[in-house]
Amino acid sequence: MDAKRCKDSRVIRTSRIFPNDVNNHNTLFGGKLMSDVDMIASISAQRHSRRECVTASTDSVDFLSPVTPLDSVCFESFITWTGSTSMEVFVKIIAENLKTGDRKIAATAFLTFVALDDNGKPARIPSVIPETEEEKKLHETGKERAEKRKAHRRDSKELASYLTVDKPWE
Repeated sequence: MDAKRCKDSRVIRTSRIFPNDVNNHNTLFGGKLMSDVDMIASISAQRHSRRECVTASTDSVDFLSPVTPLDSVCFESFITWTGSTSMEVFVKIIAENLKTGDRKIAATAFLTFVALDDNGKPARIPSVIPETEEEKKLHETGKERAEKRKAHRRDSKELASYLTVDKPWE
């Protein structure tokens, strides 16, 4: 299976912020941003694998600077690291003040997707080749994030074994 470049999975989407997109602080509602992050990341995952993909986890979403109705918001996503069937997708969110042109990193996110074969089972995927300095930095730190994800998933499964599915109203 031939490796693919990070840029082969790159997706870019820019949109405006409208009144129904903001919270009581008049900044972009976090849930709206997270939904957009998952959508764009899923396109990168499928572009890389050319298979159906499912979100295995949203590993992190870091809100770094508020986005306001004066801003446009640009989402950029691409594959940064791969396992045999899973891939890490990085999403960078840039806010641009449409009056001044000032740009800032508003948020960053890492998600993990798994490619599926025709039977809905995990499918092998190509590795990824970083080319830019940004891609190289994200790729070289990817294995460490993957190890942390595995440990976190193990801990989550252990915690889930203690949780009840009883109906709390009964």
